[in-house]
Parts: sequence; C-alpha cells; structure tokens
Amino acid sequence: MSAIRVSGVTQRFGARTIFRDVSFEVRDGEVFTILGGSGCGKSTMLNQLVGLLAPTTGTIEVLGHTITGKAGAEGRHAMQREVGVMFQSGALFGSMTLLENVMLPLEIFTDLPPDGRAAVARMKLGLVGLGHATALMPAEISGGMAKRAGIARAMALDPPLLFLDEPSAGLDPITSAELDRLILGLRDDLGTTFVVVTHELASILAIADRCVMLDRNAFPDAGGMIAQGDPRRLRDESTHPMVRAFFRREIPE
Repeated sequence: MSAIRVSGVTQRFGARTIFRDVSFEVRDGEVFTILGGSGCGKSTMLNQLVGLLAPTTGTIEVLGHTITGKAGAEGRHAMQREVGVMFQSGALFGSMTLLENVMLPLEIFTDLPPDGRAAVARMKLGLVGLGHATALMPAEISGGMAKRAGIARAMALDPPLLFLDEPSAGLDPITSAELDRLILGLRDDLGTTFVVVTHELASILAIADRCVMLDRNAFPDAGGMIAQGDPRRLRDESTHPMVRAFFRREIPE
C-alpha cells in the first residue's frame, strides 16, 4: 500500500523552476527520506506534501486524499488529522510548557476534557523520553529535547504518517544517533510511516528504507529528481556523478 503518491510534480516560482516532473511513492510503514544538497527543493517538496504549497503541475495523494487540483481543498482538510509535522526548529510555542505544546492539537481537533488531553500529552512525551520534562519551557531545554518535543506534538493525534523536516540539523552526533533510534523505534512499535527531509548522510544511511534524491541542476534549466531507491544501494551502485559525490562526500567533477 502507498501512503503517498507523487505524480509528475513541477514547482515554479516566476521564471525559476525549482524541480520538474518529480514522481515517487511512499509505502506504508517505511522511513522514506527526501535528500539532496542545499537549494535542491527538499523543503519545497515537503510543503507540497503537507498541503502548504500547491504544485504548479502534477498530482499528490496523501493517505488516499488528493490534495492537488480541484479536489485539493477538500483533500487537504480531510488529511489534517491524519498526518503530523515536525518543522526544522521544533516550532514550539515559547510561552507554553512542553505539556501545553503537545496538548494544543488535542485542544483544537478533539473533544477530550482537559484531564484527558493532559494524560495523552504526558504519554506522547513519555514515548520520546521526555516524561520528566513536561513542566519545562522551550527556553529551558536543549536542541535535541526540542526536536523530540516537536515529534511528540506531531504524534498527539496518533497520525499514521509523520513528516520530519531536518530532524538532525544542528545536533551533535550522539544526540542525532539517539533521534535516529527514536524514529526507528516509533516505526517498529507503532507502524508509523515517516517522511524525513534531510541532508545528513549518517542519518540517511541509519534510518531510511528508501529515498528520493533531488538536485538543483538535474536539467539544464531546472532542478529535479536524479535518483530513488535504497540509499545504501545508491551509495554502492549509482553511476550518476552527483549521487556518487553526495554519498561519498566528494566534490563532483
């Protein structure tokens, strides 16, 4: 089964084409990464997948909902409760405790009483190893804790699909490895499908079942997709110069 289907998607801003004719599928229960160098369109693709940006052309289906074209508005509305998103910084509200941050989606989208919302939020924070930190403010925690709190909030409504934007960015290697282990644990224990936008090579090889790679120079006049598949096979077998350079940390010839 496919959690996401992307077909022939192109994104233009004025005369500039960010990427052209991108197509891929994300399977249920896998960790799928969108990768590539800076400026290749990874975050643009993420914004399309979560319904924040309509592609210039092409179709996107998320959990069976078409979120592009004439049916796009209805599809995006239906999708809202079925996906969770962790943005790059964690995007926590600084005036709220971690518990209050995680309770917020429950307050907006459910009829649970306050005690029920708090109980669910504590459980989600416990799943990411922050059960001891419910009363802390975002300014009182580390970057790694903020990332985990962002994941807990994204999980508040038990979505089958989670989007993570650069979850390892700015983290030290040990904290990054702990976050990778958390993602794999949630995938294995809960069956959650993950779409992870990243350029962190160690994390890609540690967590990704499959990936799609974008490059801003895929075409003479536009970016696009240059590879997809198991990142370990791409590292070992691809003959594309940019794919080889990315996975081997080399300067392309």
